[in-house]
Amino acid sequence: MSDIEKLVNDFNDCVQNADFEGAFELLKGNPEQFDKKLQSKVVGESLKKTTADRLLLSYIDSVGFGVRQLSDSLHRLEKLLKIRPGALVLAKVWGLGEVKRIDYFYRKITVDFKQKRGHQYAYDVAAETLEFPGEDHILVLGRIDPVRVETMLKENQGLFVKEVLKSFGDMPLVKLEKTIVENGFIKKDEWKNFWEKARTTLKQDKLVEVPVKKTDPIILKQSVEDYGQNWVIALTHETDPRRILALVREFAAEGKFKDATEEVKEKITDRVQFALTAAKMTDDALYARLAVLASDLNLSRPTKSEMLEYIWSRHRYLKAMTELPARDVSALLKFLACDDERREKLYGVLTELPYVAVAEVINQFKDDPKLRETVGALMKQPKAPATLVTLLTGKYDQFADWKELPQLIVILMHAIALGEGRQGGETLRMQNIIRRLFSDINWIKSIFAKLDDAKKAMLFERFQASIAWDPSTHHTTVIRMTNLEPSLASHLIKDDKKRKLERETSFRSYAEKKAEYQKLINTDMPANVKRIEFAKSFGDLSENAEYQYAKDEQRQLMQKQSIMQAELDEVKAVDFSFATTDEVMPGVTVTIKLATEEKQYVILGEWDNDIDKGIISSKTRLALAMMGRKVGDKIKVPGIDGSDVDAEIVAISGLSDEIIEWMKVPVGLSI
Repeated sequence: MSDIEKLVNDFNDCVQNADFEGAFELLKGNPEQFDKKLQSKVVGESLKKTTADRLLLSYIDSVGFGVRQLSDSLHRLEKLLKIRPGALVLAKVWGLGEVKRIDYFYRKITVDFKQKRGHQYAYDVAAETLEFPGEDHILVLGRIDPVRVETMLKENQGLFVKEVLKSFGDMPLVKLEKTIVENGFIKKDEWKNFWEKARTTLKQDKLVEVPVKKTDPIILKQSVEDYGQNWVIALTHETDPRRILALVREFAAEGKFKDATEEVKEKITDRVQFALTAAKMTDDALYARLAVLASDLNLSRPTKSEMLEYIWSRHRYLKAMTELPARDVSALLKFLACDDERREKLYGVLTELPYVAVAEVINQFKDDPKLRETVGALMKQPKAPATLVTLLTGKYDQFADWKELPQLIVILMHAIALGEGRQGGETLRMQNIIRRLFSDINWIKSIFAKLDDAKKAMLFERFQASIAWDPSTHHTTVIRMTNLEPSLASHLIKDDKKRKLERETSFRSYAEKKAEYQKLINTDMPANVKRIEFAKSFGDLSENAEYQYAKDEQRQLMQKQSIMQAELDEVKAVDFSFATTDEVMPGVTVTIKLATEEKQYVILGEWDNDIDKGIISSKTRLALAMMGRKVGDKIKVPGIDGSDVDAEIVAISGLSDEIIEWMKVPVGLSI
């Protein structure tokens, strides 16, 4: 008699003797053998003959014998058998709960959760979603031994985090915070202080690996690593490139690499090379970190030039820098700028880099004359890069001896321009930093101390004219400036001048902005709603990346809708063709004389701009320099290098027929 035949005979004996426990144990231990010999449906019918218990019979009927794979049905039945009144269960959405009732007739299980009393599950859903935590699970400990948990929270935060990781598995810092806060162990506003204490302890614990990057998981090890043969074997068989990076980094940090045998170094080289190949074309940030590690350890494969060529190509370095933490960005920059040629190449892409990388480049190579020349040239452009403007404005004292830079007043003019209007992405972050600086009375004091009276007045007038700033910040800053320097009060714009700074634009630009708004609310936002509904079908929303992306997009669209609606309400569409020409104002053509040439500009409204036709917005720095002036007035306008140059207004005239035609509402649009 074969082994399979013996198992079937033993199973049949259990059925004849109405021995459910014996029959189920045989099935659990040998699902594949039974699947080959008996049909799943037959197994289910046979199990029903072993018991008269109605609850047990309802469980057997619900797990899909004959519909699902036998192993799947047995697994579901095993889970249901654990569900009994008083049992503690764990749900992803609701946390820890207690089973209160089981209704075998309607096949419903009622569970009391802390935030959801009397929640009901169908058998099938319960078997699919509920878990059964052991007595050492942190949520169970919090229920049966709250004093112990409270002591850990107050006195040993690191140990508490380890218990959380032991219960829920390795997880990134954001998920750890969410798990601890949402389960009621601490309040959200207590998290920062709690984590600072926990992190200090965990950094000293060799069983815990706290990553530099917050999106990487915090790892709880089973035992302290001795970096012996077992470690080498584990590394040799590791296929996760992130794990390879963490293992080799830790090995090197412990000072083990320099004393390792050539055989061990060769195996490390092989695994790092494998990880680099796996990261290629899939994860630029991971590839960058691996490349830096390979370079630091002076591994023979791949060559440094091969890695540099790959990460420099197709702007992969840029994608990496936007995702890496500051410490890794610093290491990557040293790797990328390993020689004079590549360092100059890095200077050439300075405007593309995120703020943290720009600051690090300047910090690392601040004594290089070529870097100073590059930064100086960029800052002398009519519109300087937001990252450089922010860095130089906030930390000007560190660059005061850079002769290549324009005057401080020019940098401040760039900063005011950056603070205007609506920005997005990295530029929005820079704008927020600039706005906070102008709200800081101590920063204003330090800036005023570096300017003479004429430049203070120039700064004040330029800022006062910048009505595109947040109104409360703008008003407060104007008041603070006049309190610091009472003489600036004479430069305050009078009421009749303020009226000329009302927000106005042409019919054309208003119609185009309105069309953009209509597309937003009639096309973009409904499409986003459809994406949200579609993403919901993917399952658990807390773990659903598509849903989270769609919701993030919805928040951005709603914010954009609110901003655009406010702008359409605040900005008026006007006909500029009737403006008077006794002084410069929106709706006139201005001719100015420079040292070697004359230039002509058409000043219209806030949203108007057409370089080919000479149209400039009334909110540009050039237009503001001319506003309110008359023929014969000497003025200073921004030059090519960003510094002010002398000019004279030689003519103010009305608008040409071409410009009047341009201002009309385009065909197909309306206001």
